[in-house]
Amino acid sequence: MVIEDMNGTFITEVVVLGFSGLPDFQNTLFAIFLTFYVLDLLGNLLIIGIILVEPQLHTPMYFFLTNLSVLDIFCSSTAIPKMLHNILTKKNTISFSGCMVQMYLFTSFLGTELSLLAIMSYDRFVAICLPMHYPTIMSRRMCVNLAAVVWSIGTFNSVVHTALVLRLSFCGPNVINHFFCEIPPVLKLSCSDTTLNDYATLVSDLILGLTCFLLTLISYICIIFSIVRIRSNDKKRKAFSTCAAHLNVVAMLYCTVIYTYVRPILPYSLNDDKIVSLMYTIVSPLLNPVIYSLRNKEVIQAFTKIWKKMFPSKI
Repeated sequence: MVIEDMNGTFITEVVVLGFSGLPDFQNTLFAIFLTFYVLDLLGNLLIIGIILVEPQLHTPMYFFLTNLSVLDIFCSSTAIPKMLHNILTKKNTISFSGCMVQMYLFTSFLGTELSLLAIMSYDRFVAICLPMHYPTIMSRRMCVNLAAVVWSIGTFNSVVHTALVLRLSFCGPNVINHFFCEIPPVLKLSCSDTTLNDYATLVSDLILGLTCFLLTLISYICIIFSIVRIRSNDKKRKAFSTCAAHLNVVAMLYCTVIYTYVRPILPYSLNDDKIVSLMYTIVSPLLNPVIYSLRNKEVIQAFTKIWKKMFPSKI
């Protein structure tokens, strides 16, 4: 909806097209997205519950994994429930203020997760490459401070981008060719010059996205060099398998985010972004608990222990 006032027009409602261009597949898409979302929630809630209940998992690595699971839940929940509601009701609208809130929250959580993955890789670097100094370097106080820093970085990054967006004029059209309010499609709605926003997004992506990715990559390169010196071939294979799995998930997240947020300075189509955005709103939150936790022997042992306590007759 576009309402006219004394100074012109402004948007009060945004139409989010989502996947309405596939009318024959709406029920199928709803079932697929709902299944992924439920699995996202259950997987990450399971990890959080196991870590909180089991004392042996109260270590820096699992402290950061808990933060990652919380962020995955927040990222998915910011975008997916509204998309499912739109598919179910066939009413693809959201208020302009709701759109801004959705954009702010998602940008904050995503920026926090990018920073957190870099911290998690540093934690593994210290544990594997500097094991004798690990308790001192990764103390409880240090872990809490690092977590506070990454959450602050995500919040600050989102505040800056949201403030830059709110200074713009939005006088129509009010249709977003996306399935939720994200910075690139929202900027398409503005009838103002968005050059500053585009370059701010590029700078943020280079500083936050690319820097965190390089720090993560460097940490894992150092880890791999340490693994090479391990004599046991079985331990080498397990360590390489774990590192490869972690890097695959991290690369997928960073590459899709950078792909989405760097390109606004160039001509592009939002149709491709809808598919790419699904990777870090649905796929990545589902893979993170599997790759980082459910494949972990300590987590499996903790889960088995909890299961035996809850259902002793089932074992």
